[in-house]
Amino acid sequence: MFKKILVANRGEIALRVICACKELGIKTVAVFSEADRNSLHVRFADEAVCIGPARSSESYLKVPSVISAAEITNADAIHPGYGFLSENAYFAEVCEACHIKFIGPSPNVIRLMGDKARALAAMSKAGLPILPGSNGIVPSVEAASDIAQGIGYPVIIKASAGGGGRGMRIVRSRETLATAFATAQHEAGMAFTVPDVYIERYVERPRHIEFQVMGDNFGKVIHFGERECSIQRRHQKLLEESPSVALNSAIRKEMGAKVEAALSSIGYSNAGTVEFLMDDAMNFYFMEMNTRIQVEHPVTELVTGVDLVKLQILLAGGSKLHFEDHLKPRGHAIECRINAEDPFTHVPSPGKITSFNVPGGIGVRVDTAAHTECTISPHYDSLIAKLIVHANSRAEAIRKMERSLEMFVIEGVKTTIPLHQRIMRDADFAAGRFDTKFMERYSE
Repeated sequence: MFKKILVANRGEIALRVICACKELGIKTVAVFSEADRNSLHVRFADEAVCIGPARSSESYLKVPSVISAAEITNADAIHPGYGFLSENAYFAEVCEACHIKFIGPSPNVIRLMGDKARALAAMSKAGLPILPGSNGIVPSVEAASDIAQGIGYPVIIKASAGGGGRGMRIVRSRETLATAFATAQHEAGMAFTVPDVYIERYVERPRHIEFQVMGDNFGKVIHFGERECSIQRRHQKLLEESPSVALNSAIRKEMGAKVEAALSSIGYSNAGTVEFLMDDAMNFYFMEMNTRIQVEHPVTELVTGVDLVKLQILLAGGSKLHFEDHLKPRGHAIECRINAEDPFTHVPSPGKITSFNVPGGIGVRVDTAAHTECTISPHYDSLIAKLIVHANSRAEAIRKMERSLEMFVIEGVKTTIPLHQRIMRDADFAAGRFDTKFMERYSE
């Protein structure tokens, strides 16, 4: 087992990894930018190293600085968390070359699944259903027009290397294709340095369902059930829950088996999430894979009773998956992402938190690195905290989330708490009648 792990991240996920390491008896090293000098992950790690100024490109994304911090502190492994370098195949390769264990999949698998066009081809070959589309990079607008004509409008253009809605355009007619294609290529190039795009049929009102998986280094991959992630704004998730109200045990078993077989075929190891679109006829279509731990992993932890971050570390250290049977979900869990932004205009609201009180009680969990007098920096993601509740039923979980949101006090910055309260009171949400377009009613 590892003696010391460097946590190559910040905020609540860095603190989450540090907590897991402490419970496993492993020493930790925090890296931090000058803006995060007084952060809690720095305070609670055994050692801490400043790796640069506030800008992430000069600190958390700077591979030589992170590797140097690991070498001078004699860390034998690096946990990347999510975001930053967590899905960077080059970083995983550098760790390997420096004889530092990267807690995640192999560089080759990260590279394969990080290219959406290649991932679609690989998962289709491995048996996962995909939407009709280009089956690879589209080289020109002329080729795009032929493909769109063949599969029928509407279509969606997506950045091959991207995510978060960048480099993505919905096209409903031939007349608007050329402009959308050029715009998507430009956005993809600016955001990901790679302008490549691909095309697939557009599903009008899908649900976004993802399966949590874990794999060991001995060829075994198992799934830990699904998460419903359809409540999102501009392709950014706001709320997640598990299990999905739209799935039954038969579909869960069928899709889980397909996911396990597909990932086993590519030699997947450690944590990952396979994401699908599901249409109103309950047809699943592979969308993408995240080769890391997800922001929303706590909902799966609460319904399975498994600490996924600890399991990541154990698997990276050579442990085998020891679960004989798939874990059936116990009760229902919901996670609300509490961001520092205006709840209705969604404009970021950085600044100092003047008052901070978290809710408590049985089945209430708050993952955060925030506290009174801490500063929400404009340099990073606006996430303040993740509020997660667990109850015997979905209805009970919704009521528990309502009261927890009411008792969550954050003053000094605007937050998305009022927006989540509005969602919890929504009749369609309570009844499970929603899809990825749900938030449009509030935008209107």
